[in-house]
Amino acid sequence: MNLYKLNKSLHRDLGYLAVGMIIIYALSGIAINHRNDWNPNYIINRKSFGLGEKILKQNVNQNLINKILEKTGENGAYKNHYFPSEDIMRIFINGGNISVNLETGDCELETIRNRPIFKEVNLLHYNPGKIWTYFSDIFCIILIFLGISGMFVLKGKYGLVWRGAILTAIGIILPLLLLLYYV
Repeated sequence: MNLYKLNKSLHRDLGYLAVGMIIIYALSGIAINHRNDWNPNYIINRKSFGLGEKILKQNVNQNLINKILEKTGENGAYKNHYFPSEDIMRIFINGGNISVNLETGDCELETIRNRPIFKEVNLLHYNPGKIWTYFSDIFCIILIFLGISGMFVLKGKYGLVWRGAILTAIGIILPLLLLLYYV
C-alpha cells in the first residue's frame, strides 16, 4: 500500500472514530461560548406571587411554611428554611427555593433543573478526571492528524496545491487576526 492510500485510509477511519467526540465538544463549546446569555447546565425558572400580608419573623412556623408551599404547589417539597436578613426568609425545597419578603409578603419561587444533554456534555468539556484527560489528549492528537492528513487526501486543483492552500491559509489567518484583536 502506498503512502497516499495509507493516509487516505487512516484519515477516513480516524475521522469516523472522532465523529462522536467532535459532536460532544461542539455542542458543549457552543453552550460554554454563550454562558453569559444562558445557563448551559441548568434551566432556572422564577415565578413571583404575593401572600397579601406582612409576616412577623416570630410568627414563622411550620404551618405558615406549609401555607406558602401550598400556594406555590410545592406541597411536600420542604427541606429547610433560614433568614439571610431580618426581612427575608428563604425556604429550600426539592429543586429550588422560595424567597419571602417578610415586610411585603412578596415571594419568588425559583426552580432549578438540569438542562438535558448540555449538562452532561459540559461535564466532559470541563474535564472530570484523569482518565478523561488521557482520552481527550488522544482525541486532540487524532484531530491534529486529521487536520494534517486531510490536506493530502485530495489531489489536483481541489487538493493542497491550489484550493486547499488558499483555504488552509484562511483557516490560519482568521484565528490569528482574532487573536490580535483580543490581545
